[in-house]
Amino acid sequence: MARDWDAHYSDPRNIPLDPAPLLVQVADMLPAGRALDLACGPGRNALYLARLGWEVTAVDASRVAIAYLRKQDRTIDTRLADLERGDFAIAPGAYDLICDFYYLQRDLFPQIREGVRPGGVFTGAVHLIEPGRSPAFSMQPGELREEFKGWKILYYSESAEEGRSRKSASIIARMG
Repeated sequence: MARDWDAHYSDPRNIPLDPAPLLVQVADMLPAGRALDLACGPGRNALYLARLGWEVTAVDASRVAIAYLRKQDRTIDTRLADLERGDFAIAPGAYDLICDFYYLQRDLFPQIREGVRPGGVFTGAVHLIEPGRSPAFSMQPGELREEFKGWKILYYSESAEEGRSRKSASIIARMG
């Protein structure tokens, strides 16, 4: 799978430059601290946070994406790791912000919840299930919200993001 992403990111047209709009909102709400960008790709969100003074760890399985990110900003702690194989463990209570945009690994949610410091925030978006698409990479309506049951939900939506055709669940959740 990493090879597929390496090929994808080898084409400069596939390098997104703008951070996720929801992340921009979150960054405006919080003072800079420690952030973790899961499945970061070439780092659009990590780069944005680093420019705002965040101490960022960015993780992805694509060598091409991580190499691109390293060239853009040497201050970001880049990790070449396959999350599905468990190559990177999220340290408990280590982050003020964890973001995950359009990467779904259900068994990672307990680590994500444990990795956010008290008062910290998780933000992300995951595609919703559609006919003809693999349910392994998409969530049921309400499923993302349920993952953060007991947290303060600051924002939740199930709709198509501007510029995207597929519906997704988007969330900003603060740990109590």
